Amino acid sequence: MVATQNIQFVDLKRQYASIKNEMDAAIQHCVENTAFIGGESVKTFEARFAKMCQTKYCIACGNGTDALEIGMQALGIGAGDEVIVPANSFVASAEAVSTCGAAVVFCDAHPTSYNIDASKIEALITPKTKAIVAVHLYGRIADMDAIMDIANRHNLLVIEDSAQAHAATYKGKRAGTFGNFATFSFYPGKNLGAYGDGGAITTNDEQLFMQCKKIANHGRYQQKYNHDIVGRNSRLDGLQAAVLNVKMNHIERWNNRRFEIAQQYHALLKGMDGIICPTDEAHEKSVYHLYVVRVAADKRDALRDFLKARGIATGIHYPVSLPQVNAYQFMGHKVGDFPIADTYMDTSLSLPIFPELTTEEVQYVVENIKAFFAS
Repeated sequence: MVATQNIQFVDLKRQYASIKNEMDAAIQHCVENTAFIGGESVKTFEARFAKMCQTKYCIACGNGTDALEIGMQALGIGAGDEVIVPANSFVASAEAVSTCGAAVVFCDAHPTSYNIDASKIEALITPKTKAIVAVHLYGRIADMDAIMDIANRHNLLVIEDSAQAHAATYKGKRAGTFGNFATFSFYPGKNLGAYGDGGAITTNDEQLFMQCKKIANHGRYQQKYNHDIVGRNSRLDGLQAAVLNVKMNHIERWNNRRFEIAQQYHALLKGMDGIICPTDEAHEKSVYHLYVVRVAADKRDALRDFLKARGIATGIHYPVSLPQVNAYQFMGHKVGDFPIADTYMDTSLSLPIFPELTTEEVQYVVENIKAFFAS
């Protein structure tokens, strides 16, 4: 066993050090030109991000949650509507539906992908169902062929919550190219992260793009003080756009490195009793925002404590399934109503994964996992 190390769950300082000169110059340029709201940095980023996502349009906004709410409002989702949402996700996926006045209908997770189980969606559809939120969790795109088939047959809207799946692919297509619109978060810890909050909406629908643009900019598109609708103020500021433009130069390489690290974990943990690793499918490529394993409920927390004592930070995504969070207790769901998502609460453990993580550090993590199960 090697000496105790200090391995963070995400090491943003290490990332900054690798691009320091490039980043400092971009931020200085933004400050010297006092381009703080809007401007060329934002326009450049929107164009580059749309191209990366293989979509026609991108609207940069304040954060990923705003992006969901703005897109739903632009599609007319509101009171009297039902929206199907994965039971295993971050709260924003459901929160945006509630904020728009619509009713959340939870759907259980798939046993191996962590994403929404497409085979369980159709049974949840009622005359009030208006949309499906497909969350591409942990960097892996949901089963979009099945989801789009259901949506097309039932005339439903599809929203891709791609906050964790920047540039992930499914049958050659990028996250954000399947549904009516997609949303992204640029929270600092994301694969493409700002130095603060930020988000975006992507779409191929010009009319939807125009409506989202208006809502995000006080109900107007371009002309100042000419407000066509009641909107909100949700803009990506120039400094964050400058940061993201620098990181766009590296995102493909960083994503490839995340995938390499995942393959290292796969190989080192293969066949090990006590650990269930995530799986890869031939028709897709995850960008591994997170590397989530499953451990028996009576061992998960003990393993986490064991690793922490040896300098290894881990995470739990998510410790409470969405039907069980306090905000949705009014719906009356009990533990066990969504058996897969509820099982994930007590068995999921996220291991360190970020592009700067070394092979030696991956080996150290795995050595200590093996030491735990051997003890």
